[in-house]
Amino acid sequence: MTDISDLIEPLVAFRRDIHAHPELGFCEHRTAGRIAEQLRALGLEVHEGIGRTGVVGVLRNGTSSRSIGLRADMDALPIHEQTNLPYASTTPGTFHGCGHDGHVAMLLGAAQHLTRSRNFDGTINFFFQPAEEGQGGAREMVKEGLFERFPCDRVFGLHNWPDLPAGTIATRPGPIMGAADKFEIKLEGRGGHAAIPQDTPDAIVAAASLVQQLNAIVSRRIAPTSSAVLSITQIHGGHTHNVIPELVTISGTVRTFDPKVQDRIEESIRQIAAGVALAGELTARVDYTRYYPATINDAEAAQEALDAAATVGEAQLAPDPAFTSEDFAFMLQACKGAYIWLGQAKPEGSVPLHNPHYDFNDDVLALGIKLHVALAERHLG
Repeated sequence: MTDISDLIEPLVAFRRDIHAHPELGFCEHRTAGRIAEQLRALGLEVHEGIGRTGVVGVLRNGTSSRSIGLRADMDALPIHEQTNLPYASTTPGTFHGCGHDGHVAMLLGAAQHLTRSRNFDGTINFFFQPAEEGQGGAREMVKEGLFERFPCDRVFGLHNWPDLPAGTIATRPGPIMGAADKFEIKLEGRGGHAAIPQDTPDAIVAAASLVQQLNAIVSRRIAPTSSAVLSITQIHGGHTHNVIPELVTISGTVRTFDPKVQDRIEESIRQIAAGVALAGELTARVDYTRYYPATINDAEAAQEALDAAATVGEAQLAPDPAFTSEDFAFMLQACKGAYIWLGQAKPEGSVPLHNPHYDFNDDVLALGIKLHVALAERHLG
């Protein structure tokens, strides 16, 4: 591979500028504008406003009809940054705490290198995606005809991974990230005086029972050979010491890899909530939302990714999927491809994603560029 050292310093500066000016999902106007400007300067065909704030750059070379998609997410998180870095967020409460600034810089670097090297035959589509953090930007791009407008034989996305040491690249066939569901259960009675409990259906007591029973779903209703997580994350009810509240709300999340397990857990939540409400002379309303499906890698594409990774770094077959979620799943439902983890941990340790002290490791920027380039050149070679 041709030397890319001349690209790194300007890209680090670009990455840190994006870091200092983070934007939440579907509000990435400055970020998208800067990306489009850079792509146009390279002479790429540029399309803006796809999935509201998404950007696509198209690079063609040769005569082949083969094509590949490379994706980076652009959005930040609603977190107050606590890094005290000189390029820390200038927008209070908004922070690139998941490294999407680094993802943008790596994909832009790949576009820069591939534009000048032209060591491929076909079409490369550079997808800069908005709103990965819980808002489904990938789904919006796909709904707007992403793969009809920019056909791809394969699509690849990568994410920096603090659990892996820098220099390591990992992926696996099949599930690599979990489906993400959220639920809210409202237990409602009449409310009344705490000193006269016999006259008042008690939503607090019912909620306590419900929490215990929900936490037994995975251990008692799901086969031990399957994997799932159910976590209760919020309980709200009451406002003073001497009133039994009329309403208690319980919220949480479910993570799965198998749609049948997902169905079983939702069904169980609804059944248990109804039973607890009946026993407590209450009503129960369950709102259950499946917002991200499981991220499922195509087996051939995953092997293609591992083969490419082995040419630029230490490639590893990931032994297990992660229960965190990723909306790249929507792209993989529409096109064969694979999701890849890029190690970013330093020898002294790493800060986890979504932590207010997190920062993308600029030392892995070059490896991320090389991986994107290797994926494109191998597929379109």
